[in-house]
Amino acid sequence: MQIKTSALPAFTLLALCCQQACAGGLMLYEIGTDNAGLANAGAAARAQGPSTIASNPAGMSYLPGTQITGGLQVLYGNLKFNRDDNTNVPGSGSGNALDPIPGGSFFISHQLDDHWSVGFGQYADFGLAENYDNDWSGRYFAQNASLGGLSFVPSVAYRFNEQWSVGVGVKAMYGMLQSDTAIDRSPFGLTDRSDGQFKYKDKDWGFGANVGVIYAPQVGTRIGLAYTSKVDLQFEDGLDVKGNGPALDRLNGLNTQLDITVPQTVTLSLFQQLDRQWALLASVNWQDWSEFGEVGVQVDTTAVDARSTTIDANYKDTWQLALGAQYQATPQLLWNVGVAYDSSAVSDSDRTVTVPMAESWRIATGATYALNKDTDVNVSWALVWLGDMPVDQTKSTSGNRISGQFDNAWIQAVTGNMTWRF
Repeated sequence: MQIKTSALPAFTLLALCCQQACAGGLMLYEIGTDNAGLANAGAAARAQGPSTIASNPAGMSYLPGTQITGGLQVLYGNLKFNRDDNTNVPGSGSGNALDPIPGGSFFISHQLDDHWSVGFGQYADFGLAENYDNDWSGRYFAQNASLGGLSFVPSVAYRFNEQWSVGVGVKAMYGMLQSDTAIDRSPFGLTDRSDGQFKYKDKDWGFGANVGVIYAPQVGTRIGLAYTSKVDLQFEDGLDVKGNGPALDRLNGLNTQLDITVPQTVTLSLFQQLDRQWALLASVNWQDWSEFGEVGVQVDTTAVDARSTTIDANYKDTWQLALGAQYQATPQLLWNVGVAYDSSAVSDSDRTVTVPMAESWRIATGATYALNKDTDVNVSWALVWLGDMPVDQTKSTSGNRISGQFDNAWIQAVTGNMTWRF
């Protein structure tokens, strides 16, 4: 992410950095589909419904007729920061920074003939939101931040024979960014002035592609490989600054551009039917977070002026390993279960209160019930365990410091969806 600003007047402010817009920095596997109950295991190889458009568009070639899936979900969790004695900014506790977040998705696939299939998907798989208490001790680093990416993906698949299928989708992502951060108007405690605040808000379109292939060496075995390209989002807005004083007045309306790269991903999956009841699933996933955080800018000042400087957020690529199973308990009832591990995009020393990422474990389960031969209903649940996440941030000019850790952080997703076949 890059920020372009003009030179600023003399003012003590660390205004924006690459993490400010990240709002959790999560690429979501939970998008209102039955994939949530498998912790992403087998996602690029299952091809069990039109939601395969999101994980591997080649899977549409395994879907007869016309199929529609609509899903809803809610994300909620625990993200509370406990400061330690090294924090030098007075204020309240953080509160729970994760408010419940609703979401939904829609997918449709249609088989044209024995070779060609087409489809369309709409889902949100990027971003999260944070809502700290406005007067908390870390307010000069973050108060509220949200970043969302809503994807619209028309797709096509071609089946060469019983073994090979390919698919491609054109992704149009509608990005939405908003952030609020307090401004310290009394640096070093030299005066007794109330905080100021700046707000930043914009929307933009970015474009990319989903590409996939499925190889079925024998009946009941599918190997899927899927690639999702990066998507560039460019946000531009004038800072909306609140607070009295000539320095703040000069900041108000300052044009600021933030360029965000949604990471590219690669997923390799296996689906193996063991018998009439049991199937095993596995996935390995790579996400290119090092490109997302390679370049950022912060705004700081001296007694003379203030200029933007480039920083390195030290993001690194992440990996996921997911294992799962499906059990056909009855002709109508299918159980899903999965577990996954994700590495962290940041080390402990680089973690911030605006981007509290860490390595995580997922456990998930779900059930699909066939109401009749043409209609299924699915309910899934997933727990993402982040654990303890230490943070120690200091502003170089003002010396404002927030130190402590997020204790026992977690996120849960509850998902429900239905599939109709025609």
